Amino acid sequence: MTRNNILIWLPSPMGDAIMATPALRCIRQICECDKITFLANRTAAEILSPSIFADDWIIHENNNPFKIASVLKKHNFNCAILLKNSFASAFAVFLAGIKNRIGYARDSRGIFLNQKLYPEKISFFRYKPLSAIDYYLAVPALFEENASNKKTELAVSESDKNIILEKFSDKLNSKNPLVILVPGGAFGPSKLWHEQNFAKVADFLIEKFSANVLVSVSPAKQEIAIAQKICSLAKNPILNLGLNPLSLGQLKALFSFANLVITNDTGPRHIAIALNRKVITLFGPNNPAWTAGNYPGETKIIADVPCAPCDKSVCKKDKHYCMDSISAEMVCLAAEKVFKNG
Repeated sequence: MTRNNILIWLPSPMGDAIMATPALRCIRQICECDKITFLANRTAAEILSPSIFADDWIIHENNNPFKIASVLKKHNFNCAILLKNSFASAFAVFLAGIKNRIGYARDSRGIFLNQKLYPEKISFFRYKPLSAIDYYLAVPALFEENASNKKTELAVSESDKNIILEKFSDKLNSKNPLVILVPGGAFGPSKLWHEQNFAKVADFLIEKFSANVLVSVSPAKQEIAIAQKICSLAKNPILNLGLNPLSLGQLKALFSFANLVITNDTGPRHIAIALNRKVITLFGPNNPAWTAGNYPGETKIIADVPCAPCDKSVCKKDKHYCMDSISAEMVCLAAEKVFKNG
């Protein structure tokens, strides 16, 4: 029996890469005897590694389709599955001469694919909101019945776990719950919740439940500044991870110890869900339908205002109605329920 040599090109954003894991699991089960290689940027590779769904990895540092195609040619792939949505990705696998090219026919790239999926639209320019999990699962459904297991998953290496246990030994004890706040918004400023609100929630959790509270942000200067402001506004001490940078592998390990993660709809939310943590997610401008996964450990607080969801990265209104409609008291009440219900 000939073993297929399959390339899977992963989505670039962290959250999308994580939401693709049910599809990756399904493809691995269907193609258990084949060789599967993941192509990914460094962020997606770090967040998904280690993975039992791939036999090999190719890390790409740029998006030049000609350079990527020259790399792919050396591997003699006979099938390419594109979970990444871009014209360049379809063009690259076409240039590489990969015989079977599977993906969504969108963004004018259908000409380069020979097995095509078509996302449903509600107008010429707008796609119908669909969970990314279901969106990616439609790919293996081309070959087999729809997968019933839609749970995302991530693995944590023992070495990263040991580093975290050593680095945060004073925070990781059973007596005091660990709470991670995620105030960042790479999507844009429209997602941001007031620093004062995060500080109030942190003080409530520290005073009511003796929680160890950490603020997790990316290395971006703007996010570090947000974390510093939260820490300065809080009456009680909070650890700012922006000043204690971790690798993505170490961040996963830290999240695996969290009793609660409070976040907006951003990449670390999906880390927490994939690691089966309790999560409170704040939805302002983003439509929850795009990332729905029916995870039972998540509490969603959704802005109830006429202009939401708008899915815009920058608010166009005179006031930030959606995020302002979510009060610190609402989040404190949700957190209290999480801890009282276990």
